[in-house]
Amino acid sequence: MKTSLALAALFIPLVTVAQTPPQTSNPSVADILAPLEARSLGPVNMGGRVVAISVYEKDPRIFFVASASGGLFRTENGGTTFKPIFQSESSVSLGAVSVSQTDPNVIWVGTGEYTSRNSVAWGDGVYKTTDGGKTWANMGLKETMHIGKIALDPHDPNTVYVAALGRLWGPNPERGVYKTTDGGKTWQQVLSSDANTGAIDVQLDPRNPKVLFASMWERRRWAYDFSTGGVNCGLFKSTDSGKHWRRISRGLPSTLLGRIGFTFYDSDPKVMMATVEYKIDADAEKNDKPHRPSDNGIVKQYAGGTFWSTDGGESWKRISYLNPRPWYFSTPRIDPVDTKRLYVPGDSLFLSDDGGKTFDTADVKVHPDFHAFWIEPRDHNHLLVGTDGGVFESRDKGATWAMLNGLPIGQFYAVAFDYRKPYWIYGGLQDNGCWGIPTQTTKGGVAFYDSLSVGGGDGFYCQADPNDWSTIYTESQGGAISRFDLEKGGQRGIRPRGQGNRFNWSTPFIISPHNSRTLYLGGNRLFKTINRGDAWKPISPDLTTNDPGKQNAGKLGVTSDRSGAEMHCTIVTISESPTKPGLIYVGTDDGLVQVTQDDGATWTEIGKNVPDLPRNTWCSRVTASKYEEGRVYATFDGHRGNDFKPYVYVSEDFGKTWTKLNNGLPDEDNVYVITEGEKNSDLLYLGSEKSLRFSLDRGKTWTKFKGNFPTVAVHDLKVHPRELDLIIGTHGRGLWTLDVSGLEQLDKDALSKDVVLAKPQNVLMLGRVSRAAWEGDRLFMASNTQPGTRVQYYLRKAAKSATVRISDASGNNYTDYTGGTNAGLNLVEWSGRIEGRLVDPGDYRVVLTVDGKEYATSVHVDGVASVTEPARRGDEDGDGDRGRKR
Repeated sequence: MKTSLALAALFIPLVTVAQTPPQTSNPSVADILAPLEARSLGPVNMGGRVVAISVYEKDPRIFFVASASGGLFRTENGGTTFKPIFQSESSVSLGAVSVSQTDPNVIWVGTGEYTSRNSVAWGDGVYKTTDGGKTWANMGLKETMHIGKIALDPHDPNTVYVAALGRLWGPNPERGVYKTTDGGKTWQQVLSSDANTGAIDVQLDPRNPKVLFASMWERRRWAYDFSTGGVNCGLFKSTDSGKHWRRISRGLPSTLLGRIGFTFYDSDPKVMMATVEYKIDADAEKNDKPHRPSDNGIVKQYAGGTFWSTDGGESWKRISYLNPRPWYFSTPRIDPVDTKRLYVPGDSLFLSDDGGKTFDTADVKVHPDFHAFWIEPRDHNHLLVGTDGGVFESRDKGATWAMLNGLPIGQFYAVAFDYRKPYWIYGGLQDNGCWGIPTQTTKGGVAFYDSLSVGGGDGFYCQADPNDWSTIYTESQGGAISRFDLEKGGQRGIRPRGQGNRFNWSTPFIISPHNSRTLYLGGNRLFKTINRGDAWKPISPDLTTNDPGKQNAGKLGVTSDRSGAEMHCTIVTISESPTKPGLIYVGTDDGLVQVTQDDGATWTEIGKNVPDLPRNTWCSRVTASKYEEGRVYATFDGHRGNDFKPYVYVSEDFGKTWTKLNNGLPDEDNVYVITEGEKNSDLLYLGSEKSLRFSLDRGKTWTKFKGNFPTVAVHDLKVHPRELDLIIGTHGRGLWTLDVSGLEQLDKDALSKDVVLAKPQNVLMLGRVSRAAWEGDRLFMASNTQPGTRVQYYLRKAAKSATVRISDASGNNYTDYTGGTNAGLNLVEWSGRIEGRLVDPGDYRVVLTVDGKEYATSVHVDGVASVTEPARRGDEDGDGDRGRKR
């Protein structure tokens, strides 16, 4: 019996057999990549940082969410669902969004996050859409790099003001307040200071758009320090649409200022509130102390104070010393109908019901770190906040909150995997700890509640023991590594102890490919354990420059911020050769690359051999080859030194000499990770600030992966050895996977053949799958890719016809598919069914016929009783045998 299905070239990977090629050029790598589509696992764990929210106030169901590094999202149903509408532009890190209040299809966004933290991404100016986000145009200001606010004139849609911060990692003149009166065709810099001071905020008087306020702020980051504040910081006012400005000083501190956040009282704009970062002179102010909110932990929030004005900002009076971490927050709000009700967002939400005489922290079930805040003008009970964990909504003035869980904006630093069936992915996220996520479930998809928290704080590196799925290692900032037993539920901190150790904000560690009980962890020295972290010993001296001038962060500027994010002169990447135990490479944040070939007994610095690389450039990744003992890849990231060029290298002699691999890379796109193909030595994967790229000639040329994959920073890449899935950890759009089984079989020899039929990924039967979903539409669910697989095949030149037949061993039961005939890679999806019914476990025959010639391979179908409780305990085949081994 048979079933025939006509499917146009459908989906993903392939390879095996071929013939002597004719004399013709190969398809481009872009043609080979064209049919591939990645799978988004989305926010199946906690969300990510939201920096701005803009609401169409005539219909508050329509609003826009600007994420720190994942683009812009639109909702038309009050947050039940979100649609990404700004994800393919050249930069998707956002600092501002503003929707026209006369036409919700007119939206302005400012690229480049404004928060100025150590992991901040940058932008390329201001964009505008007039069709609701279907198309966008870059309206200029490309060198401003970071945008704090966009203000639209309510009476003139062509008049727009932009608060531009300028570069974070270096000076530039393109900063301050800019104005356009022709819809962005031309711009005038109407308020400026110097090459280090930009504008963080600009707002129009709600009743008189000729009156503007702007706050100017100087801030600077280095890889090893951060400074906020300067002599040109301050609050400025214009009464003639920005033609002239004057600095407001009456009642404001006369000491050195930092960031200033301000807001109007909607019912009477002469009333204003501001949070002012300034250097507090304790002696001068010891007898002038407004209420200090000394309970509930708020006392630590001194970094200036909260100020009040009743004369249109002409004069100010301090009402509190409250000002939580001003460089990261500074977005105060006044209830639109009640001047007694004040909000000061910070790591918590601070509230006052007595006009600022007292503040208290709101007891809310909302993710910490409040950045964006909106109050509905016509209903002050309705609030929206954007935090480090996404968007939350309140309908009762903050008493209770609902999470709008539909934003795939997680910021991953690192990813890992285990070997369960189906396998799990582990990863660490900025602001959101470490999580484990199944790749398939019996519900037809993967939702938030399927995930498992395996660590708090800021999450970074994770590793799963390849021989024991229940042993997981995770790490939070500063080398705080832990070992988890998922079966028993235990956790143990295993950070190396001792004096004189320095650990990076994102401390790297690896499991040895030769012994899963052996781990290496990088500080300023390299540490080794042979008993899963129970005991460590250093196997190196200090492998950094150990520059004392770069180890004293937190003393610059107006306020100190010693979070550990600027810990410097540390190891940031480690790789042990899969071919030779004890051959280990490390890269440091101060530009060194060190190698040992005897497990730490001796070390050689090989970074000095890298050509065309500025001194002290951060080594973002070092990767020892699994194919050649002397081969090693290295990438470097100079953006913390105001250098945005890509640096990619390979050495074939243990780092004695290096070759640059930059052909096909843009002039500016910092590189974070390079990974070899799992089975194909010619295949390389590259992750950068703005793209995922592939090479099929071992780095001689690079091609950007497009398809359905957004513009986003790719911070980590792993290939699952069994499934041949590329696991993509993005810093802004969460987790993605991509079936690369076809690419992994397209080496140099295969590309020279006329036809290559790839062996497909295995099919995994999930047991009984319930496709019902009663949770409503708000819940994000990533679709299963199992049961099923993709038959992928390569054509060196276009064919006239192509069919794929999948049959059982007898050949009597089969399904035919019509496949694509384009030169390059073609895909046919198989759902694991013949004659409409799921097949039994076993091996099945795959026959590709191209212009009358047959090519054959097989596909294996695995049987799993269930992926609920048994699989979570490690019972991969449902027979009660956990299959654990050491």
